Amino acid sequence: MIALCKSTDPMQIAVTREVSPGLGACELSYVPRSAIDLRLANEQHHAYRQALESLGCRVLSLPAEPELPDSVFVEDVALVLDEVAILTRPGALSRRAEVASVAKVLAGYRPLRAIEAPGTLDGGDVLRIGRTLHVGQSARSSAAGFGQLRDLLSDEALSGRGYAVRAVPIRGCLHLKSAVTQVTDETLLVNPAWVDPAAFAGFRIIEVDVDEPHAANALRIGAGLIYPACFPRTLQKLADAGIVVTTVDVSELQKAEGAVTCCSLVFADAVTHG
Repeated sequence: MIALCKSTDPMQIAVTREVSPGLGACELSYVPRSAIDLRLANEQHHAYRQALESLGCRVLSLPAEPELPDSVFVEDVALVLDEVAILTRPGALSRRAEVASVAKVLAGYRPLRAIEAPGTLDGGDVLRIGRTLHVGQSARSSAAGFGQLRDLLSDEALSGRGYAVRAVPIRGCLHLKSAVTQVTDETLLVNPAWVDPAAFAGFRIIEVDVDEPHAANALRIGAGLIYPACFPRTLQKLADAGIVVTTVDVSELQKAEGAVTCCSLVFADAVTHG
């Protein structure tokens, strides 16, 4: 059963996709390849969807794509903002066919725009904080993709309600949101080995435990937070900061270089501007 939002805010939609039976052939950049237990991956993904529901999301689950190993990671193929959805052009050639089916769903909620060749952009490289989009300078997101995103979200393109789009250098990780995510209005969870916290001046910074380098990826849903269960030391830091966390086991998806933000596109069903 889908849990309903406990406020007058618009319903949160979470678009997900079932795990591909070809997940073992996924793209990898910074983690070694190891055997993935597909049965367990499916169970973990089901529990992840339940966590989304428990925090007030209406979950839309797309069918698995057997020929698209990475397709469970729907975050990378689109950005859903208040006024528009931007279809990305993933940096990995094998992932570009993932976009079309997600576009069909998003067209029911937002006008669509798209990153065009030769630009590339992965959604995992885009961290939205208010009306600023921080874009990781990774191997998957190019300068041309960054420039197109900035133009698509300019004041002129959005009738005076544009977004600031900022480039952020990263190192040693796949995406910007591997290195930093927002966990409260004022607080970011950061791995300083992968991104310079100075790029986010004015925010309270919680640094991940040095022995848990992949622990900076958290998924904020309203006042809640979905977080991997396998980073106990960083989890304790979040608890010490008074942040309430819903933990999930995503160990099999992590073998595919995935994380909790990767597996959903979360956005308001309707947005009202004051």
